[in-house]
Amino acid sequence: MFVAPDPGRLRLRTAARAVIGVGAAVALAELCGLSLTASITGGLAALLALFTVTDPTVRRQAVTTALLPAAGFPVLALATALHGVTPLRDAAFVLVVFCGVYARRWGPRGHALGIFAFMNFFITQFLHALPAQLPELYAAVGLALIAAAAVRFLLWPIERRTPPPAAPAPLPGRGLARHTTRQAFQATAACAVALTVGQVLSEDRWYWAVGTAWWIFVNTASRGETLVRGFRRVLGTVVGVAAGVLIAIPLDGAPVPTALLVAVCVFGIFYTAAVSYSWMILAVTLMAGLLYGLLGVLDPGLLVLRLEETAVGAVCAALAVVLVLPVTTHATNDAWIQRALHCVHAATAQATARLAGSPTADPAPHAAELETLLARVRMALAPLVHPLSPFRARKARAGQVIALLDDCAREVRGLVAVAADPDAGHDARLAAACWRVEAAVQAMTAGERELEAPAAAGATASPAAGSGPALAHLQGLERALAELATPLGSDPKAPFVISA
Repeated sequence: MFVAPDPGRLRLRTAARAVIGVGAAVALAELCGLSLTASITGGLAALLALFTVTDPTVRRQAVTTALLPAAGFPVLALATALHGVTPLRDAAFVLVVFCGVYARRWGPRGHALGIFAFMNFFITQFLHALPAQLPELYAAVGLALIAAAAVRFLLWPIERRTPPPAAPAPLPGRGLARHTTRQAFQATAACAVALTVGQVLSEDRWYWAVGTAWWIFVNTASRGETLVRGFRRVLGTVVGVAAGVLIAIPLDGAPVPTALLVAVCVFGIFYTAAVSYSWMILAVTLMAGLLYGLLGVLDPGLLVLRLEETAVGAVCAALAVVLVLPVTTHATNDAWIQRALHCVHAATAQATARLAGSPTADPAPHAAELETLLARVRMALAPLVHPLSPFRARKARAGQVIALLDDCAREVRGLVAVAADPDAGHDARLAAACWRVEAAVQAMTAGERELEAPAAAGATASPAAGSGPALAHLQGLERALAELATPLGSDPKAPFVISA
């Protein structure tokens, strides 16, 4: 987490901005004389607005932020109205889970609105909010969204200068084969069972089991990804509970140090989210303990119960992905690796056209897309490279695939940089090497089991002045693709075989 690259210090700046936004939301609620429950609700609403709104443009982010009350306010009213009617409350919560996950089919906006709706129901249970508190809860959430929007779009508009990378399009499918539809049924089943078992453990704090099951399904696509995410959530919770015993309980809700530590936790959530799910959950768990301290209900038994409910939610999520419309890790790996290879093909084709003199060819967008696809490939392969994975041969092949795809991306970035030079496109050997790379990718994605080494690789040993860097990148790309053919096609039973 501490050595992960942070280009442009984007994670650092985003985390610092989150602390300012959440702090401003809480300060507004306090200045308006709202209750502690309302202030906490406002702070969590601001955190969600800054964390979940990830549209690719600032304009779309602003629209999504403005739409958050439309998703959150009705759920907030429903949750408080059903506070004392357990059967109806439970049924409504499960329905919110299904709709919230199903909404992900509409991209980042649907994803954000679905999470915000779910969390408004969750927060109501966390704070035990009553119908009489609804007006001030509305006021707190409204003020929080205004504060978060002001910080994000006016005070510190990071995305105007550094647009967020576009998320790769979801894998295709229809009906129950569609990822969002399938996951909606999985998450609903997991949360329904977690709710039932969680209430057996505690009639007051059962919602932690539901929250765990819900969040495990965020940004996962296969059985393996979900299982690994559940493990990491339990690990983060264990460490977070230990931190709560050592830090939150001794503080006993003291306002100033608690507020400062909550700010540290908010920073930690945003700074670590992209690189370590376990560290992020540690920060979330410690923050929950600190908030319980502010509410005057914190004790060691509550933290232990938090861990037990988390374990219940993780087990329910694991059972759901195994039993309800399962999608294997193999199928997901295959699809994402194919997408990455096709992106290499597209970037090389555009570089070929650019080197041939086409003024409209632009490989840069494909190179940027390749970076996001590789991040998705790493996530898909995470179950197989996990330290606890018992499949050593598959683990070794998965590591090799990731390393070689990273090599491909590095060479593509270099090729794109050279293709931007107008003087680099007059050597016929460059175009020939580009075509060889394209042919290699086509052979691999067409299901070829063997990929021969580039036949003309030695023809560029003495490149002409000015063309050396491009030829070097193309040769490197050819070598990486040739080596990649081995782990992708050496064992038909392995989870990396590229099918036709």
